[in-house]
Amino acid sequence: MGLAPVNAWPVAWVALAPLWWAVGQVSQRSGFGDLPVRQRLFTLLPVPLCWSLGYHGVALSWILHLHPLTWMGIPWLGSVAIALFAWMAITGWGIVLVSLWSCGLVAVQPYLPDRASRVLAGTALWCGLEALWNLSPLDWTILAYTQSPSNLVILHLGQIAGPLTVSALLVAVNGTLAEAVTAGPGRTGTGRAGALRLGGGIAIALCLGAHLLGFALYQQPLAEQPSQAFQVGILQGNVPTREKLSAEGIRQARDRYLSGYQAFADLGVDAVLTPEGAIPVLFDAAQKESDLFYRLVYDQPTTAPVLWLGQFLLEPMGRDRITQSLISLVPQQGIVGQYDKIKLVPLGEYIPLQSVFRGLISRLSPIGTDMIPGNNAQQFDSGLGIAAGGICFDSAFSGLFRSQVARGGAFILTASNIDPYPRRTMMQLHGHEVMRAIETSRWAARATNTGLSSVIDPHGHTLWLSTANQPDGHAETLYRRPQQTLYVRWGNWLTPLLLGLSAVRMRRKSEQHQCSVNA
Repeated sequence: MGLAPVNAWPVAWVALAPLWWAVGQVSQRSGFGDLPVRQRLFTLLPVPLCWSLGYHGVALSWILHLHPLTWMGIPWLGSVAIALFAWMAITGWGIVLVSLWSCGLVAVQPYLPDRASRVLAGTALWCGLEALWNLSPLDWTILAYTQSPSNLVILHLGQIAGPLTVSALLVAVNGTLAEAVTAGPGRTGTGRAGALRLGGGIAIALCLGAHLLGFALYQQPLAEQPSQAFQVGILQGNVPTREKLSAEGIRQARDRYLSGYQAFADLGVDAVLTPEGAIPVLFDAAQKESDLFYRLVYDQPTTAPVLWLGQFLLEPMGRDRITQSLISLVPQQGIVGQYDKIKLVPLGEYIPLQSVFRGLISRLSPIGTDMIPGNNAQQFDSGLGIAAGGICFDSAFSGLFRSQVARGGAFILTASNIDPYPRRTMMQLHGHEVMRAIETSRWAARATNTGLSSVIDPHGHTLWLSTANQPDGHAETLYRRPQQTLYVRWGNWLTPLLLGLSAVRMRRKSEQHQCSVNA
């Protein structure tokens, strides 16, 4: 399952069952409940640790491609240590989530009356933890992403209550299988086999039913309005980070994006999209008239395309701080909109606990000043209507796009720089982009520095995917959409519902126990 998204999505429907089963086996050992809490944890935690290394550790192994960082002046051994530390840190965050789930499942088990209640509680607990995880600075490998971009049918359930709808179904199916395998302690062989057949049948029915519902949503026609169409040109400059931070790299980036803009203007597109940090120099809005790209676009006729340019912007109120931004440059008008990246990458774009770590790891960041996150309530005026914006790591956080679409975002624009990571990383980020397009029912255009740039329709179909690690470009028609999915309107309502139902089941069990004690 950690190899997703390489068309291994069916594995996720059974890969959690061994974890569920193993946690149950450990907790049911003779004398486990009588052990001190520390010993119980010591006995239980190797199970989620091993499972997390197999899933989160494998899925996130691309982080090791941070090495070599010798081009930043970091020694070879230091570069290896930094890459290993980054991998262990983010994998450890996944281990924490799975460990909390395992401990929580063991803790609530005595209060649950039957196996169906345990499946409900295990599903609710997992979704609750993933929801909290998504509020943290680090999130990437939620269970739902294992289905993207290949299983578009099941991803349509994200329109109901977001990606945790898919995660909930995956956990529920796996939990039903695990409970079926462990059913009937002390029963005859026939009874155990019957319980296994029943549980397996329920799991299959749940999986098939979910896919049928997703297929019904998948079959809904898009019915686009021609008046809402516009054409966007996407530029992939392919200037690696280790090169573009030099004077020659800056010159190369400027040449490629200037010539690319002119070429798309000659084609008659309505807008041109560039990657995150396309021009790696600071843009000062107070002196915008001196900027090469600003002058170029501003002096164009009104029929020329809008330029969505990825740059670092100086914060107007504090000149020692910057934002990672996507700005809208409109001919004869100038800057009409700006989206600032919200989810900054720890160590790469900001230093956590700066007073402690700044002296040790400040060289990890290619910027020489403090980067600040954008406002969660910002609205991105694209020059062609309100858009839902995102920059690179933002794409892993579904709530950012949901809130922007709820505030009027009619399409999605994202810009990324995934260099120096391999194609597998690019496909993982593309998988997140597919999920965001489906959940919000929006057309999405994405430009990256080295790949994979893409165009995605509201049903998750990838209409164009760039070639990785080479200059590329493409023009495609997108549509503004006013429709709002249930998820956009109500958010993640499913997780509170599951937690509430679990609490009711636990309370009934407690009341039944109290009645038996009184009797």
